[in-house]
Amino acid sequence: MLIVRAPMRISFVGGGTDLPDFYRRSPGLVLSTAIDKYVYVAINRPPLVREVSARYSIGEMVDHPSMLKNDRIREALLDLGIHSNIEVATFTDVFVNAGLGSSSSFSVALMKGLYMSQGRRMDKREAAEAACRLEIDLVREPIGKQDQYASAFGGFNIYRFNPDESVDVIPLRLDYKRRLHFERHILVFFTGITRLASSVLAEQKAGTAKNFATLREMADSVLEFRDCLLRGEFEQLGRMLHATWMKKRTLASNVSNTALDAMYNAGMEHGAWGGKVLGAGGGGCILFIAPLEQHAAIREALRGVAHAHGLGRFNEVPVRFVQSGVEVLVNGDSTHRVIPS
Repeated sequence: MLIVRAPMRISFVGGGTDLPDFYRRSPGLVLSTAIDKYVYVAINRPPLVREVSARYSIGEMVDHPSMLKNDRIREALLDLGIHSNIEVATFTDVFVNAGLGSSSSFSVALMKGLYMSQGRRMDKREAAEAACRLEIDLVREPIGKQDQYASAFGGFNIYRFNPDESVDVIPLRLDYKRRLHFERHILVFFTGITRLASSVLAEQKAGTAKNFATLREMADSVLEFRDCLLRGEFEQLGRMLHATWMKKRTLASNVSNTALDAMYNAGMEHGAWGGKVLGAGGGGCILFIAPLEQHAAIREALRGVAHAHGLGRFNEVPVRFVQSGVEVLVNGDSTHRVIPS
């Protein structure tokens, strides 16, 4: 039995510039952090069972992986030549399609686990690249590369996406106390609205040429955001996040909607410095940077908006920044052991 976990992420600025239609013309930049919300993948190779089993929101048992409905598990198994006697199960800490990169976290953990089940070691960069290949080349999702790298590497990083398809990972050397202080100024809420990121990104991808100047401005903002963060200028970070969100809303018609706009406006009206809808947009989680004394008012205001829109699954999501990326928690008969990547 193998159990692998990979963290989800919060992307602050630069999202959308990790799409190939942009970075093949001009390098993309994204600043993000891994958080303490994980996707877990368990892999078992029972010697007396010939079937292929996949357990996620539903359960599947088939005679050959080509018969699986789960496209990521199906394509990964076929690509690696695993055709029988395998069980794959997955669990998550939060709702899927919440804008925290859970789909790519799953792909990172899945590829790491499948490689290890074949006795093949895989470092963090290899795990990110394998997950990108799975999602972009094999499953053909219209997505970028930031989520796979954020989940595989963990920590607070700037990612540079180069025209030659290489990715530079630049750690952000943030003082522990400042990182903790920044963490305390952040509020994250699950809006109760779920959506497929691909449905939003497909339109954004199609409009890259038209929106190229806006996307370049978003990439350019990453280094300024980094410098403000290193100086502890949290109010300015909020204002930058607000400006970025206003730009992002113009990239596709389904990035926002009436309920999301109402929540965002309520947060701003009750004292937030700035915020954004996480991930591709259209639903999922919404983030604010706000002074500590305004947190209670923002929470109450957003609960009221969620109630008015009938969003019964609305909830606050407490998050902490984490340094660890993808890691093996259980390998074979060992338990409660983290295996270094």
